[in-house]
Amino acid sequence: MNLEQFQKELVAYASEIGIDKIGFASAEPFFNLKHQLIRQQQLQYQSGFEEPDVEKRTHPELLLEEAVTIIAIAIAYPSKMNDAPQGTKGARRGIFSRSSWGKDYHAALRERLTLLEAFIAAHYPDARMRSMVDTGELSDRAVAERAGIGWSAKNTNIITPEFGSYVYLGEMITNIPFTLNEPMEDQCGDCRLCIDTCPTGAIVEGGQLNAQRCISFLTQTKGFMPDEFRSKIGNRLYGCDTCQTVCPKNKRKANQIHAEFEPDPEIAKPLLEPLLKISNREFKEKFGYVSGSWRGKKPIQRNAILALAHFKEVSAVPALIDLLESDERPVIRGTAAWAIGKIGTAEGLHALKKAEEQEKDSEVLEEIQKGLAFFAEESKG
Repeated sequence: MNLEQFQKELVAYASEIGIDKIGFASAEPFFNLKHQLIRQQQLQYQSGFEEPDVEKRTHPELLLEEAVTIIAIAIAYPSKMNDAPQGTKGARRGIFSRSSWGKDYHAALRERLTLLEAFIAAHYPDARMRSMVDTGELSDRAVAERAGIGWSAKNTNIITPEFGSYVYLGEMITNIPFTLNEPMEDQCGDCRLCIDTCPTGAIVEGGQLNAQRCISFLTQTKGFMPDEFRSKIGNRLYGCDTCQTVCPKNKRKANQIHAEFEPDPEIAKPLLEPLLKISNREFKEKFGYVSGSWRGKKPIQRNAILALAHFKEVSAVPALIDLLESDERPVIRGTAAWAIGKIGTAEGLHALKKAEEQEKDSEVLEEIQKGLAFFAEESKG
C-alpha cells in the first residue's frame, strides 16, 4: 500500500474511533510560537502549569528523533446541558466549565491516540511515534493551527468551522512523511467580543492571554484567591467559558456527539453547601472521573465558599463557621472568614470576633479582619 492510500485509510479509521477532525502538520520548529512564548515569560503571563522549557515546546525534533510529521486530532465536546438543574435560595449551585463535563478528556484522547498508534504500527512496523494531550511539551493549539484543524482565535482558542471552539486537542509526532494540510485562514475579523467581555481583562489583546488573570487558571490555584478576583468568580467552581459563550462562531454548536462527554447535571452543576464538608474519598468517588478534579478538592471547596459569598447565602453561614473554627487548612479557614463577612449575619459577626481572638495563622487573621471590615462598612452605610 502506498503512503497516500494509507493516509486516506488512517483518516477514515480516525473517524471510526470517534475522532472528529484530523490534520497533518510539518514537524518543523515553531519559530513564531517561540517568540510569543519568550514574550509571555518576560511579561509573566504564563500560568505555570505549562512546560517551562521553550525549546521543548517549539522543537518537535527534541521530543522524537527523525520527527517529520505531527498528526493533530480534535474531538468535539458539548456546549449544551440537558435538564440542567437551577440553583435556588437555600440550595445554590456551582458550575464546572464545559471542558470538564463528562469523562476526563485526557483519558479519552489518549485512548484514541493509542488506537491510532496501533493502526499505524500494524501497517508501518518501523514507524516511530510519540503522542501527547494537553500536559505534553508541545502547544496543542499551535499544532492544530498548523494542521488546519481550525484557526487561532483572539481568545487564544482554536475555532473549527464545524464545532466552534468546543474541541479537545491532542497530537502525535511521527517519522512518517504524510501529506500536509494547509493552515486555515483567520475568520475572527474585527470582532472583539471575547476581549471586551472577559470578566478580568485577561485577554490583553487578540491572541495574547495573561493567564495570571484568567478565571480558568485562577479557579485551579490552591492558595488564597487574590482580592481583586473574588467578586469576579461568581459561582464558577472550575474553569470559565465566557470567551467561548460570547463568540459568534459558537452559536448553535451544541456538539452532543459523544455520550462519554455528556454531563451528569449533578456533577457539572453541583449543590455548593455539600462541597464544604465532602471527604477526600467522597470527592474522588463523585468527581474523580472529570478533568476538573485534577487539582483535588481544595480549590473546588475554596471556590464553593466564594460562590456562596457571591450569592450571600445565609443558610451556608453555620457550615462556614464550622470551617472557620475547625478546618486544618488556612486557605479554607481564611476564605470562610471572608465569606462570612461578605454574607453579613449577626451569627457570623460573633463567630469572626471569637475567631480573631483564637486564630494563630497570620494570613487567616488577615482574612478574619477583612470579614469584620464588611460589617464596619455596613454600619457606616
